[in-house]
Amino acid sequence: MSCLRSNTWKISILCFSIFLFVPLISGTPDLFDIIRRTAVEVGGERGSVGFHGVVGWDTAARRFLEGKDGENRTVMLLAEQRTRRRDPLDAFKKYNGGWNISNKHYWASVGFTAAPFFVTAVVWFVLFGISLLLIYFCYCCCRKEPYGYSRVAYVLSLSILIFFTLMAILGCAVLYTGQDRFHGSTCSTLGYVVGQADRTAENLRNVSDYLNAAKKIGIDAIVLPADIQQSIDGVMGTIKNAANILSDTTEKNSKRIEDGLDIMRLALIVLAAVMLCLVFVGFLVSIFGMECLVYILVILGWILVTGTFILCGVFLLVHKLKAFVTSSATDVNACVSMNEWVQKGPTAHTALDDILPCVNKNMAQEALSRTRDATFYAVFVLNRVVTDIANTNSPANGPLHFNQTGPPLPLLCNPFDENRNERKCVDGEIQMQDAQEVWKKYVCQSSPANVCITPGRLTPNYYDQLSAFVNVSYALYRYSPFFLDLIDCTFVRDAFSDISRDHCPALRIHSAWMYIGLFLVSAAVMLSLIFWVIYARERRHRVYTKKVLSSTVWLEQSAEVGLSQTYSRSSSTRTPMHSGLHDRAHNI
Repeated sequence: MSCLRSNTWKISILCFSIFLFVPLISGTPDLFDIIRRTAVEVGGERGSVGFHGVVGWDTAARRFLEGKDGENRTVMLLAEQRTRRRDPLDAFKKYNGGWNISNKHYWASVGFTAAPFFVTAVVWFVLFGISLLLIYFCYCCCRKEPYGYSRVAYVLSLSILIFFTLMAILGCAVLYTGQDRFHGSTCSTLGYVVGQADRTAENLRNVSDYLNAAKKIGIDAIVLPADIQQSIDGVMGTIKNAANILSDTTEKNSKRIEDGLDIMRLALIVLAAVMLCLVFVGFLVSIFGMECLVYILVILGWILVTGTFILCGVFLLVHKLKAFVTSSATDVNACVSMNEWVQKGPTAHTALDDILPCVNKNMAQEALSRTRDATFYAVFVLNRVVTDIANTNSPANGPLHFNQTGPPLPLLCNPFDENRNERKCVDGEIQMQDAQEVWKKYVCQSSPANVCITPGRLTPNYYDQLSAFVNVSYALYRYSPFFLDLIDCTFVRDAFSDISRDHCPALRIHSAWMYIGLFLVSAAVMLSLIFWVIYARERRHRVYTKKVLSSTVWLEQSAEVGLSQTYSRSSSTRTPMHSGLHDRAHNI
């Protein structure tokens, strides 16, 4: 074990770095908790992801959707227990504000959970840098010939180096696979969120267009009442404004998120490739004893490990935050928040309103009332045309006469009564979706003057006008459930439930994979750096010891040859004294 007595200061410095660094690693929060929690959640919980946060809302949009009374609503804290952490901005007291991405104390408390990684990166950079400097100065100023060799130390250092090399390769594989699947999962979730936002905006635009069509459409100067047209004008502008804000916000956020995802993916791929090459090349140069290259790679790895631990801290934030504020995300806390929000119901103001707020009830009720008014009066106008024109046997010279004859045209079923409540159809009325097919049977053939020349109650021109009016009325009627969903916030609840059920598990697993992969790569490369130096030293001692032993054997063999030659020359004059000397040389 003479190797342990040689250059002990080098081993002491390296071990000192390890023993100071390992407690920092073991003290880093959440790694094993993430592994355990991921396994449990995948097996059972199956709910929660906060990806809807990508569609942010500016002040104008929030005012429109929340209404003037938004500030007076009850506030409900989400994920309160899960987000109870130390807040460095509040004298390191416990943060109690729940999940709230608009609260700086929430961000500070989350950022503080990643502080051990950043501290670890700094400590590693400083300690290992000092160790390298000490080794360099001692090697230059106090250089000694190496001596001593232990087969156990040599084999042990080689075995440990192989183990950490394989560990680094495994970490790179986990990191690469995790980032690839995470990128696919986030793109899928992003597509769903953007699709939901676009669908809502498109529905709002469609309602606005149909209201505008209902306001303008008419049959022979029979149109909607003036007050109804005026109220439609008022709500149309508000609806279209909200749709435009939602579309613009979604488009900007979508572009920003896609850019962030691409940057993150490229960074992780490059990191995994560089670390893999570093470990492989470092292992080879250590095996072949290229000490100069070993120390160059140690310096390079020293810097890369520091950067990797910083990335560990960043991706711990990604794993916890996942709000995609600057690049991309899928917040574990937002997962819990959405799950709580869905279970408790949107009866109070929450931080999720900063992501996708429920529409103000008064606003949605106003829009619903206008669509019901338009539907009611549109059907009223249609039925008036049927009774006053189509089913009337007017005089031949009358202004409404076009030779209409035959069975009377059935009336259209109005889905609302005078109080705009749902009503059932009575016998003889037809549903709006069936009106065109039914009324088509009552169309006559007309002359160029729009006069029936065959039995029928409608000319093709009148039929086309009635069909257009029916289409608008039916479209407005079909959008009533959409506004009901806006009123009770069902559309947001359904969106959050779908994300929690369909997207959260994969996002949680793959973000944990990236975090674990980064940790494995960082730890394995860090320890590989140390054992590159140790193994290179043991290999140098082994080579030196073999050289010394070879020289000794050669000298002994040369001495024996010399003695043999001397003995041969003196054998002819041998005396008893000469015989004794020969025997002693032979014994040596």
